[in-house]
Amino acid sequence: MSRRGVLLFAGLSIAWGIPYLLIKIAVEELSPLTLVFARTALAAVLLLPVAIARGWVRPVLSRWPKLLVFTAVEITVPWLLISRAEQHLTSSLTALLVAAVPLVGVGVAMVTGRHEPLGRLGALGLLVGIAGVAPLVGVDVGGSQWSAVAEMGVVVVGYAFGAALLARWFSDVPGPGVVALSLTAAALGYLPFAVPGLPSTMPSTRVVVSVLLLALICTAAAFLLLVALVGEIGPVRATTITYVNPAVAVLAGALVLGEQVTGWTLAGFALVIAGSVLVNRRRPVQERLDESAPCPAPVVATT
Repeated sequence: MSRRGVLLFAGLSIAWGIPYLLIKIAVEELSPLTLVFARTALAAVLLLPVAIARGWVRPVLSRWPKLLVFTAVEITVPWLLISRAEQHLTSSLTALLVAAVPLVGVGVAMVTGRHEPLGRLGALGLLVGIAGVAPLVGVDVGGSQWSAVAEMGVVVVGYAFGAALLARWFSDVPGPGVVALSLTAAALGYLPFAVPGLPSTMPSTRVVVSVLLLALICTAAAFLLLVALVGEIGPVRATTITYVNPAVAVLAGALVLGEQVTGWTLAGFALVIAGSVLVNRRRPVQERLDESAPCPAPVVATT
């Protein structure tokens, strides 16, 4: 990997590893609905003009019905449920549960008829990954948190289906155009529900900073980094970002919020990642891609 590729990879690992921490901080004072609206609206304001100027929007507009479905599955519902879940779960556990998306993606691929034979190693990886979820949920979750875990289950399934829809419906159009329009659609959809719930007083500085970082770095900048990373190393090698994000999230939660990292947490994380690697193993892609190229196969669930 080139030096530029390493820098892009590291930047995206951080940008998509810290949202769980920032969400945890923001929901201390903001409702999940208000938080998601603020995040999508600010990110859309930044990304949409860039996408329009680069000609990335026009090819996507003709598919607006499919875009709305994708937006609901990938952004509108999951981001709200993640924010709700983090009112009860640690940011670390939330991130680790999201790490199971590649495993669920295998089942979604089978349902949609786009799967490849798993083989023995793939089947073993699926079993290992499922076994890893057990200690994460069974040990780190208390009785009052199971509803939040169920919400995260919906998030994981939504992300997996969103990836499949992205590959099926938008594989021949610019990815940044899809993202910019999806964020805009999500913000407009949330607008009438979020405005009445806006806080009457200015939230604390740490919450304001968290929201700004979520929108600017973890959403707008992260998607631009993703486009550049895929262009640098290809979409298949870029999938390894999936295995780094949760580690960044766990480290951030422990350092900033003092969240406890147990031996069961580390064991479950190791099994989920190992299973995902085995299930999704592929040959590296060597060719470089142009950033304005059609949307590549999904790389990672956004958060």
